[in-house]
Amino acid sequence: MLALVRLCLLFVCLTGSAAEAELTPPDDLFMLTLNTNYTLAWDWDQSAAGSDSATFTVQYAGNHSLKKRNPKWTTVCAETSGRSCDLTRSGLNYLGLYVVRVQTNLNGRHSVWKSLQFSPDKDAVLGPPSKVRLGVSGRTLDIFITDPQNSSNSSMKEHLNKLSYDIVYWEQPEDGKGSMPDTTSTEANVVTLSSIKPWTRYCIQIRSRDDFYNKTSTFTAPLCAQTEGVVPWWKIFMYFLLSLVSCFLMVLLFLYGGHHCFQICKATFLPNEKLPSYIKQHEGDYPRLIVSDYESDLCDPVIVCPESAILVINPAVDSAAPPAGLDQDRSSRHSRQNSSSSGDSGVYSAGGNSGGLQPKVASTFTDVNPGFDSEKLNMLSMNSEFKVFPAVPDEGVVDMEV
Repeated sequence: MLALVRLCLLFVCLTGSAAEAELTPPDDLFMLTLNTNYTLAWDWDQSAAGSDSATFTVQYAGNHSLKKRNPKWTTVCAETSGRSCDLTRSGLNYLGLYVVRVQTNLNGRHSVWKSLQFSPDKDAVLGPPSKVRLGVSGRTLDIFITDPQNSSNSSMKEHLNKLSYDIVYWEQPEDGKGSMPDTTSTEANVVTLSSIKPWTRYCIQIRSRDDFYNKTSTFTAPLCAQTEGVVPWWKIFMYFLLSLVSCFLMVLLFLYGGHHCFQICKATFLPNEKLPSYIKQHEGDYPRLIVSDYESDLCDPVIVCPESAILVINPAVDSAAPPAGLDQDRSSRHSRQNSSSSGDSGVYSAGGNSGGLQPKVASTFTDVNPGFDSEKLNMLSMNSEFKVFPAVPDEGVVDMEV
C-alpha cells in the first residue's frame, strides 16, 4: 500500500514537471546600456501561448552570492507583460558583477529561468560628452567639453578615473573640399588648438574613451567655427571712419528730427497766423453780426466846450484924426453892426451891451492922402494895428467897434 502511494506521488511530480517544461522560456537576453542606465530586453515566441497573454518576472543577484546554498534574488519586474525591464534604479554598483534572470508566466505555469551575467564597468556603453562648445580667441580655437552624465546627472569621472577624449578637427574651405583630419587626445575639459591657420573655418568632433576596458563612445555632431587673426591697419582705419560717419549721421538725423518735431509742435499749438488766410483776405467783407447790448460799448461820451476869440485893439500913442470920409464910413458901418446885432439874441455889441470887456481901439494915420479910398484905408489900418490875444471863455460873441 505504501509503495502504491509513492508511485502516485512520483507520477504527479513527473506530470507537473513535464507540463512546466512545456512552457518556453525567454531567449536572446541582452542589455541596453548607456553610462549608468541599464535595461534588460528579451524575445519570446508568442505562438507557444496561443491566444493567452504571458507575463515575465525579472530578478538579479550578485555573482558572489550564487555560491551560497540559498542565494538572495531581488525582484525588479514582477508579472510584467512587456519585453524589457529597467534596472537603472535598482542600485547596481558600477564596478559590481551581477546575474540577471527572467522567467515566463502563463496561466499559473512557470518556465525555467533564463539568466545573463552583467558587469556595468565592463559591459555598459560609454556615452559621448554631454555638451561641446567652441570659442574663438584670435587665431586659436578654444574647446569646452562637458563630461558624460550618469543617471543622477553627475559626471562619469566619478566611475571612470581615466576618462579621456579624442578630438578630431579639420579645415572646411569655401569650395567644400575638406583637408585631412587631425586628431588629438586629452583628459582636460578645456582644450586650445593653436597650430591652426588664421581666418580659416574649422570643424571638430569629439568622443569619450576609457582605456581600462578600451571602451569608446560615438562621436558628437560636427561643430564649426572660424578663427581670426591680426587685423590690418587699413581695416582698422576703415572701421573707425565708418563708425565716425555713422555717429555723425545719427547725430545729424537726431538734430533734424528734433527741429522738425519742434516746428510741427510750434505750428500746431502756437501758430503765427491766428486766422486762416481765406478769412484774412476777406476780413472787411464780413458783416459785424455781434452787437453789444450795452450802450457804453457802442457810444463814447463827448463834452462840447464853446471857445471864443476876443480881439483887443490897443490904441496907438501918436494917432491922428481919421479923414472925414473914413469917419463917416466907420459910423455908418458901426450903425449897421449895431442894428444887425440887436436883431440876434445870441450876439452882443461891445459898445452898448458889454460893460465888463470894453475893447480899446486906436488908429494912427499919418500923411493921409485925401484922395485915398476910404475902404482900403480902413482895411489897412485894421491889419497893421489890430492884435489878437488868446481866447477867453465867454457866453457869446463880442462885437468890436473900429
